[in-house]
Amino acid sequence: MNILLVHLGVIPVKTYGGTERVVWYLGQELVKMGHRVTYLVKEGSQCDFANIRFIDPSLPIEEQIPDDIDVVHLSYIPKEPLKKPYICNLHGNLNDQRLLDKNTVFVSRNHANRFGSDSFVYNGMNWDDYGSPALEHKRTYFHFLGEAAWRLKNVKGAISVITHTQKEKLSVLGGTRLNFRMGFRFTISPRIKFYGKVGGEVKNNLLLGSKGLIFPVRWNEPFGIAITESLYFGCPVFGTPYGSLPELITKDVGFLSNNSEELRQAVENVDQFSPKNCHLYALEHFNSRKMAEAYLSKYTEVLNGRTLNEKNPCLINIQQEKFLDWK
Repeated sequence: MNILLVHLGVIPVKTYGGTERVVWYLGQELVKMGHRVTYLVKEGSQCDFANIRFIDPSLPIEEQIPDDIDVVHLSYIPKEPLKKPYICNLHGNLNDQRLLDKNTVFVSRNHANRFGSDSFVYNGMNWDDYGSPALEHKRTYFHFLGEAAWRLKNVKGAISVITHTQKEKLSVLGGTRLNFRMGFRFTISPRIKFYGKVGGEVKNNLLLGSKGLIFPVRWNEPFGIAITESLYFGCPVFGTPYGSLPELITKDVGFLSNNSEELRQAVENVDQFSPKNCHLYALEHFNSRKMAEAYLSKYTEVLNGRTLNEKNPCLINIQQEKFLDWK
């Protein structure tokens, strides 16, 4: 199969960039499986396993698709249908009732169901890139992983959970101690350490030293690559029961509650969770081979003239509150 992957960004990603990481690993896995892959991406991108074409922003995407392409996979929702067989992804959330393309694929069951769809594929990582973690490594703190300046990610809640324990510490990956974007937040506690935006070996080593991920999001998380990356390094997840979290986090690999006191108690009992179980769970369920196989099934459907959704997906319920409940 000759596949065109279209992404309106630069690949590969060096630090943050969940969608870029997914697009990269998908193409890599498809090539391993014997398919031809071409990326249509922003100038500045490079790739050693697939062809690269740079997007011309002055031309419609339709006019930039090579003739020999069998199927097009867009990492965004197109404004109009393409002539070639295609699928498209919604990676984030919307809070309006626009009609989405009938070939939309979501990134979790909950994500799809909120738009009246059952078309989804879990994000998968090429875990070979992450190395083989030493799961017996000494763990001395918990971690938060995400865009800390984004209030929906609730770093303030994560800090509160940790500071209300007797002695636990928190490493914040993705934020700074002083932040004006959150209406002025300055964290005084010496038990909280900030690393800013980190990636690669620095991030991996920090995850390996962590007892668990504190993830008290206040929105319906579509998927959460921070979750699967943390699990891979043996970190159970302590988060809120919103969006995809209840389907991703089983009782063996984490604890969910929107009550900070209940999360604090669970954190204090982190030893009940096995780093090995967390690692094996991520390795088995959220790998790039499973993701590629699932997308190949979607490609086959559209190549056979079918749409992925009988009707255009549309958000069923507009969220009225700015932030989901956190007690």
